[in-house]
Amino acid sequence: MQTPSAIMRRIPAIDRLLAAAAAFPELAAVPRELLVGSLRQAAEIVRGEALAGKEVDTTPAAILGIARRLLAHAGQPSLRRVINATGVVLHTNLGRAPLSRRARERVADVMAGYSTLEYDLAGGERGSRYSHVAARIAALTGAEDVIVVNNNAAGVMLVLSALARGREVIVSRGQLVEIGGSFRVPDVMAQSGATLVEVGTTNKTHLHDYERAIGPSTAAILKVHTSNYRIVGFTAQPEDGALATLARQHGLPLIEDLGSGTIRPVEADGWREPAVSERLAAGMDIVTFSGDKLFGGPQAGVIAGKKELVDTLRRHPLLRAIRVDKLTLAAFEGTLLDYLLGEPEHDIPVLSMLQAGERELADKSAALAGLLGDLPGWRAEVVPLVSRAGGGALPAVDLPGWGVRVRPERLSADAAEEKLRLRALPIIVRVKDDCLLFDVRCLAPEDLAEICGALEALAAEAAL
Repeated sequence: MQTPSAIMRRIPAIDRLLAAAAAFPELAAVPRELLVGSLRQAAEIVRGEALAGKEVDTTPAAILGIARRLLAHAGQPSLRRVINATGVVLHTNLGRAPLSRRARERVADVMAGYSTLEYDLAGGERGSRYSHVAARIAALTGAEDVIVVNNNAAGVMLVLSALARGREVIVSRGQLVEIGGSFRVPDVMAQSGATLVEVGTTNKTHLHDYERAIGPSTAAILKVHTSNYRIVGFTAQPEDGALATLARQHGLPLIEDLGSGTIRPVEADGWREPAVSERLAAGMDIVTFSGDKLFGGPQAGVIAGKKELVDTLRRHPLLRAIRVDKLTLAAFEGTLLDYLLGEPEHDIPVLSMLQAGERELADKSAALAGLLGDLPGWRAEVVPLVSRAGGGALPAVDLPGWGVRVRPERLSADAAEEKLRLRALPIIVRVKDDCLLFDVRCLAPEDLAEICGALEALAAEAAL
């Protein structure tokens, strides 16, 4: 048996592999830099297998075969559409909120050529990119002024950098949240240059806790909406009105990081997500929230509130580093038009999915089960399922619904899940008890036929 080093010495040099590739028209047409890179990667794969003690084929034909597969994969987009059959509406890993038809149309129109991104048509001079959305957000929320940045974390950092750098910001200990990706409020505060002052306890914070913490170095009071977890039982937080009065008495801005901000209140299973307008009316001077969660638009962070404070943010140099691009603004404007001119609960996918009734979901599940009923190799049945809002919204809230449980007869559920996930149009499902679970809450009507076709193809492949 040859040693790994002896096997590796037999791997052809890149020049020899290039010469062999010239005999294949599909490889000869590949740009040299790309072809060389794929050949080197293929050779490294063979070397790695040899070092692992595996039996390898070091012939040029075998290595060219690996290179062909690498090139085929390289030509496919990595970021692409998927069918979400998980039942998680704001699935962070799947891109959170899908865009409405109007939002998609606005993006397509703007990306087709030049745009009025920073051009004032009326005056024939330079304009502001924020003008395309600011007035409409203000109309929906009651804010005096608005800025949109690239996400909510950036919005919070801008607010604290502009209003509290080098000074103290008071926060209730029970609101020092961590969300996905290890994003922590204390870390954002540290990066902004503000100093965190914790008050109260994990479950109880009183008005006098804030009052005792106010001193000469205090720059602001920050509330963080606990949108991704609940504290229940023996709890307390001061009334918004009392906290707003305390802030005004000391000349301090009252800021709220609302997280999964929504234009209209969302209620489910005893949990209520307040509207941005309600938080501003409650006395908040600045409210920040996400665009791609309950709002139902693209990834963005919205800063809404008092004009004098927003003007300060607009002059801060950090704003340029976190500003939004034209495509985000186009999608955001389209979503705003859905709120102002359309029927948001119908037009905005997130709102439609969250508010879908059990009867509607049961009918959709029956339709999918009916399509699958005659397929060989699968046993499908309609079952009750529980969906989630996701995206840090409506924590621990069960959204009752329906779906289809499919038991494969010719392969395991794990193998079927992997094959569905690796399709050109991936289908993302749940697996439980060796069955595939298709939650229909996030499925469009055309997705049902796609799922049926995918399972039919898998059954035919497994039968070979």
